[in-house]
Amino acid sequence: MAKQPMLKFTTVSRDMPEKRMPNLRREDFKEIYAEYADEKAQEQSSRCSQCGVPYCQTHCPLHNNIPDWLRLTAEGRLKEAYEISQATNTFPEICGRICPQDRLCEGNCVIEQSGHGTVTIGSVEKYITDTAWENGWVQAIKPKTERAESVGIIGAGPGGLAAADVLRRAGVQVTIYDRYDRAGGLLTYGIPGFKLEKDVVMRRNDQLAEGGANFELNCDVGVDISFADIRAKHDAVIIATGVYKTRDIQAPGVGGVGLERAIDFLTISNRKSFGDAVEEFDSGRFNAQGKKVVVIGGGDTAMDCVRTSIRQGATSVKCLYRRDRANMPGSQREVQNAEEEGVVFEWLSAPKGFVGDPVTGVMVQKMRLGAPDVSGRQAPEVIEGADYVEEADLVIMALGFEPEDLPKLWNTPELPVNRWGTIKADYITGATDLDGVYAVGDIVRGASLVVWAIKDGRDCAQAILEKMGASVAIAAE
Repeated sequence: MAKQPMLKFTTVSRDMPEKRMPNLRREDFKEIYAEYADEKAQEQSSRCSQCGVPYCQTHCPLHNNIPDWLRLTAEGRLKEAYEISQATNTFPEICGRICPQDRLCEGNCVIEQSGHGTVTIGSVEKYITDTAWENGWVQAIKPKTERAESVGIIGAGPGGLAAADVLRRAGVQVTIYDRYDRAGGLLTYGIPGFKLEKDVVMRRNDQLAEGGANFELNCDVGVDISFADIRAKHDAVIIATGVYKTRDIQAPGVGGVGLERAIDFLTISNRKSFGDAVEEFDSGRFNAQGKKVVVIGGGDTAMDCVRTSIRQGATSVKCLYRRDRANMPGSQREVQNAEEEGVVFEWLSAPKGFVGDPVTGVMVQKMRLGAPDVSGRQAPEVIEGADYVEEADLVIMALGFEPEDLPKLWNTPELPVNRWGTIKADYITGATDLDGVYAVGDIVRGASLVVWAIKDGRDCAQAILEKMGASVAIAAE
């Protein structure tokens, strides 16, 4: 009888890939986690209990067949594991790196709930597809037949790229329009290299381009080409712009020198990592070196900013968040990584104003948690008389993102949006009330996760193919 390769969670402990020491990783923008060795990936995969009702799969937005590819990895059948993983996820190696597994698949692992420590699903997912690239198992996109229909996609982020991948595999002609000079959206310019090295994103862009997708970069819709012209050129249009407008704060001192938006700070830092000449960085404006940095916010964007500031050589980095650690929206894993690297968190702290122009400090008011608000979270309340000034040379605002006013920017007042400015679209197909116009990702959901954008892009592409009467070819060729 063959030896049982699974259910070893009682004898094998959870073991993440080795993490580089903080004093080393704060010196560069390389990813902080090493790869699993073959034996370690098999060992950790063997801990899966192969549940009859796999909560990890249920709580994954893409419903990835996690138990099956864990079993195949445990058995050393890596190519089959990759094929199962790729069948439901356009970018598994990206999700393995940046998904908040502690809130999704791993956070709902049955053996975690039984006290044995979750299976390291994200690390194994990353390992499987990285191995597939190394071994040439990731095949070029080669449609069996080319179709005459074309789809225009506005936005080259994860939602748009996922849709393009599905459409091209079915032979549909695809043109992707994006305002930036490189495709990838936040994968390229928003997420730092220590979480997602850029060659991982670029090889997916190259795969799409080599598979026949046409990229129109440095193309600002509404300026360089009208939305009406894009609709006229294509049989269908997918809006996948994401949400890039930074939420503002109203306080004394706003607008002074030294107060910057998180998206600008991260984009410029990533451009420098590509080797671009960036005057805003070289002038010192977006360079944290030698500065006391204060980041305001508690989400993953704030975590990216504090950890980037450390790597740029800030003398001190503090993060102000108005709630406590247990109630912050960002990944707890990212908070731990930031603390290891020297970031100081000031919990229950909110900005009241800013001192100096250029900025020399943040006026901070201390908070306590009161009764739950409409979302069910405890609302922060000001503690009177507990204000103080936190010294700062650079303040980065990471307060979240809102949609741009697309109907106005694109001179398309008939584009349906709700009171928050996000596009009204069917959550399954992405269809809007405008004929042939679809929308996916954050521009529909509001600021959300990359994995949800991938799901939306794939589902929308499938709906378009079904409307065209084309065969739906989502799985890898």
